[in-house]
Amino acid sequence: MRPTKIWANLGVKDVIATRKFYSALGFKPNEGYDKTDEITSFLFGNDDFVINFFVKDSLKNALRGEVADLSKGNEVIFTLWADHKDEADKWAVEVRNGGGKIFDEPAEFGPGYYGFGFSDPDGHKWNVFNC
Repeated sequence: MRPTKIWANLGVKDVIATRKFYSALGFKPNEGYDKTDEITSFLFGNDDFVINFFVKDSLKNALRGEVADLSKGNEVIFTLWADHKDEADKWAVEVRNGGGKIFDEPAEFGPGYYGFGFSDPDGHKWNVFNC
């Protein structure tokens, strides 16, 4: 197989709240996915990695099974690259102000490594990394 694109699909409780959160962090909306309360979509990084956020019932139908209960565990952690420590610190403030939860405060975690971890309002986990 040699696919030309890959994207992620995640389940959320409230598409409108998700749209507000990722917009507040400055992520670029994936055009055409902002007119419904069933799905929202954003582009991440220089390569425009797509993450679609579906209302959980819609994703459950597509999965033909249950959506992960993030209050009981984790599904995946996405990593965002920060160009420098100050940028990571700025993002931590933006996450807090946008309604996200910092679960790992900004800090050095090894020689030359700096970052923090956060979750969005639905519990999807991210870390921000700089080295």
